[in-house]
Amino acid sequence: MDKYVIGVDFGSDSVRALVINALTGEELASAVAYYKRWMEGKYCDPTKNQFRQHPLDYIEGLTECITEALGQLSPEIAEHVVGIGIDTTGSTPCAIDKNGQPLALSPEFAENPNAMFVLWKDHTAVKEAAEINEQAWHHSEIDYTKYVGGIYSSEWFWAKILHVLREDSQVREAAYSWVEHCDWIPALLAGVNSADAIKRSRCAAGHKAMWHAEWDGLPSEEFLKAVDPLLQGYSKMYQDTYPSNEIAGTLCQEWADKLGLKAGIPIAVGAFDAHMGAVGGGVTAKTLVKIMGTSTCDIMVAPYEVMQDKLVAGICGQVDGSVIPGMIGLEAGQSAFGDVFAWFRQVLSWPLDDLVEKGELSKGVRDQVFDSMLGNLTEAAAKIPVEETGLVALDWLNGRRTPDADQTLKGAVLGLTLGSSAPKIFRALVEATAFGSKAVVDRFRDEGVEIEQVIALGGIPKKNPFVMQVTANVFNMPIKVVDSEQACALGAGIFAAVVAGVYLDVNAAQKVMSSKYARTYYPEADQVQKYLAVYDKYLSIGKLLEDSLRAL
Repeated sequence: MDKYVIGVDFGSDSVRALVINALTGEELASAVAYYKRWMEGKYCDPTKNQFRQHPLDYIEGLTECITEALGQLSPEIAEHVVGIGIDTTGSTPCAIDKNGQPLALSPEFAENPNAMFVLWKDHTAVKEAAEINEQAWHHSEIDYTKYVGGIYSSEWFWAKILHVLREDSQVREAAYSWVEHCDWIPALLAGVNSADAIKRSRCAAGHKAMWHAEWDGLPSEEFLKAVDPLLQGYSKMYQDTYPSNEIAGTLCQEWADKLGLKAGIPIAVGAFDAHMGAVGGGVTAKTLVKIMGTSTCDIMVAPYEVMQDKLVAGICGQVDGSVIPGMIGLEAGQSAFGDVFAWFRQVLSWPLDDLVEKGELSKGVRDQVFDSMLGNLTEAAAKIPVEETGLVALDWLNGRRTPDADQTLKGAVLGLTLGSSAPKIFRALVEATAFGSKAVVDRFRDEGVEIEQVIALGGIPKKNPFVMQVTANVFNMPIKVVDSEQACALGAGIFAAVVAGVYLDVNAAQKVMSSKYARTYYPEADQVQKYLAVYDKYLSIGKLLEDSLRAL
């Protein structure tokens, strides 16, 4: 008898559910639900780099996408679902009460952004991140940043928590604890009603909260209090963490009824989308998996004997079991990738928005032009030879994640003239994102981590051949594109199959369930040489302008 699993992937704009035959790896049905409040722009202020999401968006989206995916199939399949896996963006923490409920679900905090989930790309905590680094580097016997690349980021757990605690006394007084999005969803489905009973993800804790076995858990009370007394008591939020091949809980009756599933189905411990996406994409040792969407996450795994005492500087952490249990997971990435292209489209479309607002243009016409703009830009940019743009761009429009996190940096386009057309600028931006990716590759290699193949997944690899070909040329390496449209949800489904006992371990499940590849982009020798010269300019200009851009 066939057995089925559900993988659920919470992205930046939407949540996706994927139903998979665990015995064959066949993807049977999927559905996407967009966050309604988020799509209306609620609780966000891009001018302040504030991006918050209401937990009701997650609850409603979760219900909608799972029931819709199951609704495409015969009822017998729902009867034989044996496991559920969850991944989310991160670091995306939220203040919770003693019952483990996000504060925004209570009436008094329902419209308070500080009581909501602080999305990964929220950069309101730059000051707090700098203070954490200062304490770790210069005033602590233990450098708690040593396993997260040596630099703590404003995108991560502690910086965001401290920023909210400082900004909002009501949230500060009401918060019993804090939870990552990837930890809360499994607890929600399992009916966990105690903050202390929530199983914490090794992936989230190790990469974003400075959890490590070397110091028996989270940073010490002494360290956190030295950063700010407001963090007093939070060192004991939790001590144990779990990889995703362990069970977070079982589906409670309430959620079983909502979803049309049987109660008691095991739910895997959650993890971040990129890490589970790498598993769905077939990550192995010496493989770089690039999850390319609004931002990028670059994931690798390495055996213990390869890492030993090696510390890779300037990345987003190296954590035992964060990707595949029994190996060290390494994370890097870029704070903006697809968002760079979306920003440029938004800039170009301002006159259209203005005309719509004045009633001089229909929204339908505006939307039609807007939807075709990136495709037209891509087509035109692809026809321009590398050497003809005369432009070099820096891709730090949302700060820099790696190498060497610095969210105070800004983007730039250099070499502009009266002949710099929109397609030329767009090509320079595409090249900049590829150069930013290569800087990550170079950092891994410089630190002694071998890369023998590159696998890409996400929205961009399947939709934009131009971006992928430029990236292959800049890398001077082939790039395999994962076939699955839902590789992150597929990875979550792989862990669901493991906790359900269908497979003994992740490696066995990957052999059957991980995605095949849709195509491979090969580097073009003549373009490789041209890009080497432009990449050198990107590096030298970036080094020259860092201080100036940071000060703007």
